[in-house]
Amino acid sequence: MFLFYYLVIFNTTTLEQKFYHIDDDLLVKHLLGEASPEEERAVNEWMNESATNGEYYIQFKKIWDQSKALTVESTVDVNKAWERFQNRLTAQHDSPKILKPRRFSWMRIAASVILVAGLGVVTYFLVYQTTEPKEMIAQSGQNILVDTLPDGSVITLNKKSTITYPSEFKGNKRAIALKGEAFFSVAPDKKKPFMISVNDVQVTVVGTSFNIKSENGNTEVVVETGIVQVAKSGKTVELIAGEKIVMSAGDSVAAKEVVRDKLYNYYRTKEFVCDDTPLWKLVQVLNEAYDAKIVIGRTDLNDKKLTTTFNNESLDQVLEVIHLTFDITVIKKEDGQIILQ
Repeated sequence: MFLFYYLVIFNTTTLEQKFYHIDDDLLVKHLLGEASPEEERAVNEWMNESATNGEYYIQFKKIWDQSKALTVESTVDVNKAWERFQNRLTAQHDSPKILKPRRFSWMRIAASVILVAGLGVVTYFLVYQTTEPKEMIAQSGQNILVDTLPDGSVITLNKKSTITYPSEFKGNKRAIALKGEAFFSVAPDKKKPFMISVNDVQVTVVGTSFNIKSENGNTEVVVETGIVQVAKSGKTVELIAGEKIVMSAGDSVAAKEVVRDKLYNYYRTKEFVCDDTPLWKLVQVLNEAYDAKIVIGRTDLNDKKLTTTFNNESLDQVLEVIHLTFDITVIKKEDGQIILQ
């Protein structure tokens, strides 16, 4: 990237171009604060000589000030740009000059320009290019929210859930934070691992798909494809496809398990896939999915196993299947509670 100042040249053909005491080099020294006391006095006397001189100085200073308008990306050389600026002024007034000041170093001018340009670039990136964190939020009334992150990873967010991520992933990692539940399909990048912070657990992957659920301080990670590392309190557990882990707030390391059903996926697929699934677990998911208040009225029903798939069916249809399968009574209360008895 090259840095330069764009020099705005105005039309001075209407100005009288005769002046006999000052040259452009000395005016530049004056504007930079490099002129000696004698030279400053000469410049001031020259400006006060006539309205024409004063107007010329104002226009000259305007050029100088406008030259500080920074253009961040360019292939223009700053020294050549300054030479074009000087040549334009020289072409507009070719008069004898009495005062012969010490020749000013154009390298010093170029260095000053580059210095201010550098400061301008720093300010530009600090003020305008700050990476502001973004949020993806699924409100209570939404079933899911799907979005693509800056790296191409696709996130499916369950209702009442939030992820926070930068507008651009910089450095050697892709870090985000999760509250609630989300399914991640992570774009592969071995040089920049994908890291999710949820509760006090950190999940790290390179390119894979998995589900994370945070509820009441507990964190569940279910892996569909690839390898996932789950770390807590300085210890790490590695999961492969078909495995899951559930960590409670007090666990430092939990044992991983084999995934026996796909109920975790209901908000993405609109299916409740039960494979020898205990009734208590199905009821838990139904309450989440339908914002229901189902309770099991008899403890002997908790571990009743069910193997079936509910495909985008209503809650009443699901309850009817449960009723017929286990020969239990479904009681609906006025306050919305549903009791399986």
